[in-house]
Amino acid sequence: MTRKVFGLVSSGAWIGLAVVFAAHWAQSAPPANHPNIRNAIIALREARQELQEARHDFCGRRAGALRDTQAALDQLERALDCNP
Repeated sequence: MTRKVFGLVSSGAWIGLAVVFAAHWAQSAPPANHPNIRNAIIALREARQELQEARHDFCGRRAGALRDTQAALDQLERALDCNP
């Protein structure tokens, strides 16, 4: 029983420390250049290219996928342009 209590207290201390560190880091971190958004744009451009060059229409889904991929690209690029 003592080990369980010690383990819970120890886990709680680590979680608390992580929260304090994260809060401090968030306040002192420089503005992000949003690498995940930039990677998504790259992946979407590659997917768009693959769809455009495909020999089949993906059961009638290619046109819609191309349209939606372009819409997603437009929104992500606008989001990056809006970055303060």
